[in-house]
Amino acid sequence: MTKPLIIGLTGSIGMGKSTVAAMFEAASVPVFDADAEVRAMQGPDGELVAAIEAEFPGSTDQTGVLRDKLGKQVFGDKQALARLEAIVHPAVAAKREAFLLEHFGAPFVVFDIPLLFEKGGHAAVDRVVVVSAPADVQRQRVLARPDMTPEKFAHILSLQAPDAEKRERADHIIDTGQSLAETEAEVLDLIASLREEIGNPTPL
Repeated sequence: MTKPLIIGLTGSIGMGKSTVAAMFEAASVPVFDADAEVRAMQGPDGELVAAIEAEFPGSTDQTGVLRDKLGKQVFGDKQALARLEAIVHPAVAAKREAFLLEHFGAPFVVFDIPLLFEKGGHAAVDRVVVVSAPADVQRQRVLARPDMTPEKFAHILSLQAPDAEKRERADHIIDTGQSLAETEAEVLDLIASLREEIGNPTPL
């Protein structure tokens, strides 16, 4: 049994990465969602809640981590953010390893990782797929989110590698600035080409 081809799926905020991840899942490709794992570990009875409360007092209650309160303690503070990441990142890495073992017989798997380039995760994947859309489409999507402001959007962008750089470093680019059907067709074409490349044609 061979190790699956690992596809790193990434893209800046508002580019439609979650939508594309769902398209991979719908096509029966196992997807590891780093953000979803973090939410679960920070939710009610989550395994990281106690450690986060110890490091950032007042940032949790019986429902788990209070994202707003924790956010205020780390927002704009690189040292505080580093302390939080030291708690979260090893736990996510362990979950990712368990996921890989669980799907070891699959031809390929997707690691959905928002900060793939920024945190050096691209070194641990075989292929990088970047989800991208025009800047005006991205801005419109993000500013439509609840509690989002132009200032917060600008700050988030400042923490992320520019879209142009991601596209340049990608092995494959999925365009979400088009219809959902067209984007899904790109995803299915990519899956088919990867299957062909690794000698795992789509079952009849």
